[in-house]
Amino acid sequence: MANQGSPHGQSLSSLGEFGLIAALAARFPPAPAATVGIGDDSAVLATPDGNVVAAVDFLIEGRHFRRAWSSGYDAGVKAAARSLADIAAMGAVPTALLVALAVPDSLPAEWALDLASGIAAECERAGAGVVGGDTARADSVIVSVTALGSLPAGRAAICRSGARPGDIVAVAGPLGRSAAGLALLTAGWPDHPGAAPVPGGLVAAHLRPAPPYDAGPEAAALGATAMIDTSDGLLADLGHVAQASDVAIDVTTSALDLGDPLAAAADALFPRTDRDSAATTKKILSWVLTGGEDHSLAATFPPAVSLAPHWRVIGTVRAGSGVTVDGAPYEAQGGWAHF
Repeated sequence: MANQGSPHGQSLSSLGEFGLIAALAARFPPAPAATVGIGDDSAVLATPDGNVVAAVDFLIEGRHFRRAWSSGYDAGVKAAARSLADIAAMGAVPTALLVALAVPDSLPAEWALDLASGIAAECERAGAGVVGGDTARADSVIVSVTALGSLPAGRAAICRSGARPGDIVAVAGPLGRSAAGLALLTAGWPDHPGAAPVPGGLVAAHLRPAPPYDAGPEAAALGATAMIDTSDGLLADLGHVAQASDVAIDVTTSALDLGDPLAAAADALFPRTDRDSAATTKKILSWVLTGGEDHSLAATFPPAVSLAPHWRVIGTVRAGSGVTVDGAPYEAQGGWAHF
């Protein structure tokens, strides 16, 4: 757990991502119109006719993408999806983006225009538009996307803090595909015309995530008690829900999809003689549990709820704290840590 005490004399690595957020938040004045502030997937601002939901995220070259792998279009889709998914995770409908772009002056103009096309395509898929932004020069490509969404008057945002013992845990969207795609790219499996086929389009899943935006408002209508975007990894993000809700969450591996195309990726990456080994199965499971960047939605619901078909139950909420897998602690790191 990140140190929540005074940051004086600490490095960012010792403070941790959430310790840094807490330290920064302590210095910021609260927004009078905010009904949900720092610490959730998005902020929520009350307006006379409803609520404005806002989220911001970075896409940084060398950290979140590589130009050797990603076209400008790929980077645009990913930049938009990262913020739009946070809006959906509050049960809100995405409406608009503000895009700030810093790039080297040597960057080909076509790459920047392709980035805009990727952002536009993902906005169209989410039903949103781009309403403004800023540009600057930098040593590498940095994209900051602020997403805005709306909640009807009288409808509360679905935060991380509402899960209760007895709830079920469900997921909408794939898990582990982005991580498997990254593993394929790292192993030298390019996804471009003329290259050998990549199992199940997994490289595309990493380069251009496709969050299930409609599932966010749908979950809210179904009575979801808590929700989060699986950007850091399923276990890490469910850990945020467990901590915010003061509950324990247990994930059932038999309810997870470990078959194709993930099995096909493992078949491509590992020798066929090892395909059925426990080590290979463990690797597939790690993609699903800890991979992140699928930007699917994980939510908790009252146990009697009748879920839509694309929501699948993967676990339960209990009294206690932390996240377990099949009733036992997960031995490896649960997901991405920024510091």
